[in-house]
Amino acid sequence: MKIAWRYQNLPKMEASPAASSRFGHYYDVSKTLSPELLQSTKWHRFFLPEEISLQPNINICNMTSGYTRLLQSIQRIIYQEGFDGSHPQKKQKNILRIGIQNLGSVLWGEDICCTDNPEDVHSLTKFLYILRSLLRMSLSACIITVPAHLIQNKAIMERVTNLSDTVVALESFIGSERETNPLYKDYHGLIHIHQIPQLNCLICDVSDTKDLAFRLKRKLFTIEVCIRTDYPEGLWYLHP
Repeated sequence: MKIAWRYQNLPKMEASPAASSRFGHYYDVSKTLSPELLQSTKWHRFFLPEEISLQPNINICNMTSGYTRLLQSIQRIIYQEGFDGSHPQKKQKNILRIGIQNLGSVLWGEDICCTDNPEDVHSLTKFLYILRSLLRMSLSACIITVPAHLIQNKAIMERVTNLSDTVVALESFIGSERETNPLYKDYHGLIHIHQIPQLNCLICDVSDTKDLAFRLKRKLFTIEVCIRTDYPEGLWYLHP
């Protein structure tokens, strides 16, 4: 008896790339960077309490002062280090990689994680608009983490999504009903791909693969397609 008979004509999906193919990056997550490597690498740090002590009062475009200071720091590094794309490069440069953690949290002076009606609902949006303009005119790329589970105003999250090129969400099984669900016993959480960039288009592309899960091994962080091997075509069977 075929349980998922309605899916029998759909193409089969592989749980992971073939063993002979080298796909993705293979990092040993059990190792840490050596102090020598960190010292030889050129990097910049932005620590908001230090910036506040240097310049107590800054308010531009009615944004949170933490966002204003961060934008000024990024702009200064872009121009001083020669990542400005509007001027010809004298020598070959690498890409400036920017990482921002917990954007929109109370650590940045925001209150969007505390109430449905924050004092300035557009502060984060203004920051992202200006940041996108800085990235567009420079040899830079930025990855941002946002505590989406704490932001209660859904309209703000929609604006953040629309102002991003790629949006990926992680859903952990810890503390949820799925933690004890036998269907997910081999995984630690789900990965939701909300949008991915698409060149020469006004809208973003949407991934064809919906059921992605991750597992954290001793040395690897792996992403796989959720597949039930006991059902035909390796697909989930969902009761209507």
